[in-house]
Amino acid sequence: MRSAPALAAAVVASASLAYAPLHAAPGGSLGTLPRGDYVCGVPGYAGGKAWIERDEANFRIVNGSSYRTPEGRGTYLLAGDNVRFTRGPMKGRTFLRETMNRLREIGNDGELGRMRCSRRVNSR
Repeated sequence: MRSAPALAAAVVASASLAYAPLHAAPGGSLGTLPRGDYVCGVPGYAGGKAWIERDEANFRIVNGSSYRTPEGRGTYLLAGDNVRFTRGPMKGRTFLRETMNRLREIGNDGELGRMRCSRRVNSR
C-alpha cells in the first residue's frame, strides 16, 4: 500500500499530465489542405507547351484529410508543410506545400521533383 505522501504525489503528477500542452507532431503542426480540385503537371520545354498536365495525377480534397481520385478515396497527413498520402491510390506519395494552393512532389530520394499540383481556384 502506498503512503499518503506518495499517493498525493502520484495524483498531482497525473493531474498535471492531463493539462499538459499538446506539442506538434514531428514535422510541424497538423492541418488540412484547402478543399477543391488539384491539377497536377510538370513544367514544359522551350519551344513547346509551358505546362504539361498529368491527368492521372489530379486529385480532389473532399473533406478534412480525405481525398478522391478516379481510382478511389484515401487519406493524407499534413504536418507543417509536408503532405504524405497515407491510404488509397496515392499512398506513399509525398509533397511539399509551397504555397496555400500549390504542392510540389518529393521523390523517393527526398529531392524535390518536377511534378507540381495547384488547387483550381474559381475566378468570378
